[in-house]
Amino acid sequence: MKLTKKRKAIQGKVNSEKLYTLSEAAKLVKDINLAKFNASVDIHVQLGVDPKKADQAVRGTAALPHGTGKTKRVLVLTTPDKEAEAKAAGADHVGLDEFVTKIEKEGWMDFDVVIATPNVMAKLGKIARILGPRNLMPNPKSGTVTPEVGKAVEEVKKGKIAFKVDKFGIVHTSVGRINFTPEQLQENATALLQTLSRLKPATAKGVYFKGISVASTMSPGINVDYKSVAGL
Repeated sequence: MKLTKKRKAIQGKVNSEKLYTLSEAAKLVKDINLAKFNASVDIHVQLGVDPKKADQAVRGTAALPHGTGKTKRVLVLTTPDKEAEAKAAGADHVGLDEFVTKIEKEGWMDFDVVIATPNVMAKLGKIARILGPRNLMPNPKSGTVTPEVGKAVEEVKKGKIAFKVDKFGIVHTSVGRINFTPEQLQENATALLQTLSRLKPATAKGVYFKGISVASTMSPGINVDYKSVAGL
């Protein structure tokens, strides 16, 4: 692939052999951004775990202090007694049978997060094969199966994200947008990495943070030294 002058200049600013501090990476990712839109800033974390082992399949949630820069559409599946609570908290769609049918029969997917109360989970079995592969199936570990739907909705709207390690042992997620300040990006990334540190499986041996890379939608990755992150 032939590189443009801008791409060559940008690649020249990133030393692929160097481990940058998180602070340096948060500044550099903005400096090398080529996108003409408000690109996502993503982090990719290679963990020293074996995802095939149930006790090492790291997953959870993190509250990003500055959010992701994207307003998430929330669907709450619950019984009528919880609908008012969900709506008051800002849920975009609230109900049960009608939405299960829309998803199952029409392939409706006009939402980013699904929250459900425990007493309706049995009804979600018929759409598990649709939501599961998209990482949208409600799960107690991610806080999306809970009787406290109002609190769950508020947390998602404020910037709570869910993540899980993929089959290669890598966690991929967004920590903001390119219009965030370097400090905001650094603080969001730190919150995620500290959460991952707390979730280290007791059975995981050796180096836990094997690699951390930060990149915007169209930029090369910037390798980060995990030792530069507070609390790790």
